[in-house]
Amino acid sequence: MRQGFSLVELSIVLVILGLLTGGILTGQSLIRAAELKSVSTQLSKIQTAAYSFRDKYFALPGDMPNATRFWGAVGGGGTGAACFGVASNGTLTCDGTGDGIIRWPAGSTGNWNMGERYHAWVQLSNAGLIEGSYTGVSDDPTNANTNVPGKNVLAGKISNTFFTLVYQDIGSTSYFAHKAGNVVIFSINGANPLTPEEAWNIDTKLDDGRPASGTVISNSSTGSVCTTTLVMATALYNLQNTTQVCSLSMYAL
Repeated sequence: MRQGFSLVELSIVLVILGLLTGGILTGQSLIRAAELKSVSTQLSKIQTAAYSFRDKYFALPGDMPNATRFWGAVGGGGTGAACFGVASNGTLTCDGTGDGIIRWPAGSTGNWNMGERYHAWVQLSNAGLIEGSYTGVSDDPTNANTNVPGKNVLAGKISNTFFTLVYQDIGSTSYFAHKAGNVVIFSINGANPLTPEEAWNIDTKLDDGRPASGTVISNSSTGSVCTTTLVMATALYNLQNTTQVCSLSMYAL
């Protein structure tokens, strides 16, 4: 004769399932908290590395006008399309313009017009200020802005995320910009890596917890729901939105 489970046995099974589910959710929460802490840590380390580079070489990484004298030239005499359009090998790099802007050389076009931005990582690595080896070029010769974490940009600890060092004009339409300057951006290809609460958490740890002021600022594209408004003076993180709609930018130099 077959017998079913007793109520006590079923209760025990349900309790065990509840404990397992709770443990999984708690574990996921702890993992995410560690990932968010890593973003704060990396942002601070990149800022420190950029300052250390400037103090040592009297120039900004990527924008350094005599970089090839230290580490050798990729090609083309160390400047222009012949240099910035070729992938780096080892420590080889290109000379920047020395204008204090990490962006692209004047008159640049095609796959090298983000040359200074990509060579910033090459030169920071050459200086021993960050880990890794970087190509110094976009990963797609037909697209000047193709990022591959760990290959041409510094990888974040969160899967598929990365950091970029680039000049941001005060007229930026992608991020709040109350002043022009070189910034480090934490983002992910084709999407945003953070919820508004997560962005607020990082902003509060490093800055003032507001998306449009201080040193840490959020994305501000039209239609963004990361913030309550696109008006800089009154913008707050939209904490009721639990989807990943935010990326962050931090003034670095």
